[in-house]
Amino acid sequence: MRSGVIAKKLGMTRLFLEDGKQVPVTVLQMDNVQVVAQRTSDKDGYSAVQLGTGTVKAKNVSKPMRGHFAAAKVEPKRKLTEFRVAPENMIDVGEELTADHYFAGQFVDVAGTSIGKGFAGAMKRHNFGGLRASHGVSISHRSHGSTGQCQDPGKVFKGKKMAGHMGAARVTTQNLQVMKTDADRGLIMIKGAVPGSKGGWVTIKDAVKKPVPENVILPAALRSASAAAAAAAEEAAAAAAAEEAAAAAEAAAAEEAAIKAAEADAPAADAAPEGGEDK
Repeated sequence: MRSGVIAKKLGMTRLFLEDGKQVPVTVLQMDNVQVVAQRTSDKDGYSAVQLGTGTVKAKNVSKPMRGHFAAAKVEPKRKLTEFRVAPENMIDVGEELTADHYFAGQFVDVAGTSIGKGFAGAMKRHNFGGLRASHGVSISHRSHGSTGQCQDPGKVFKGKKMAGHMGAARVTTQNLQVMKTDADRGLIMIKGAVPGSKGGWVTIKDAVKKPVPENVILPAALRSASAAAAAAAEEAAAAAAAEEAAAAAEAAAAEEAAIKAAEADAPAADAAPEGGEDK
């Protein structure tokens, strides 16, 4: 079990595949997602990491939260969320997660707050069929019908599907497929729709109903690790370029030495005759 990430829903677009087919995707952006705190079994009774994302002015943060962010040596965050992780997948405080945490083809679960619909009837809220549309029903075609029983029990049970407030609730959509990621811009493109409106926060986790892929990055895709890998790649490229330059210089020197040796070994007959021109 590894950590999930927090992302902001930017909207929907489409991607074109190699065969020309188009896939509708939701674009999610990771905005400087950092580890703010750790939850350990010894201290808290469970193992988790607290992630923060977004930016907020310090004056708009309460004094206790200022101290919380100062202890972690991170800038104040707009959104905080905890993710349960295995002890071996614990992430250090201050580390930043990148979009490479997921890869194309992986299945994830996305949770967010659905769009509020206000007060809705039973047909719209619970997909009821309504009453008969012919005669015999008087101006109550879209009603939900009876709600209780007889004198025993003589009440309406809690949880009965009736008209009421619709939406603005936490919704999780499972088994969505990641189509593309962009670590430089922090973008994750997921096939299909995810809960929430544009600008809303969502959480992304590995799909619980799918086996964990073997090539996932453990404990997480970190900015420091990618920077170290990039630095190592630059050093390797610089070393290879230096070796190539040295080999080219050595080859040029050898060629120049060969030319000089050839000029020195040239026969004296090539020189002009001493007796002058023949009459």
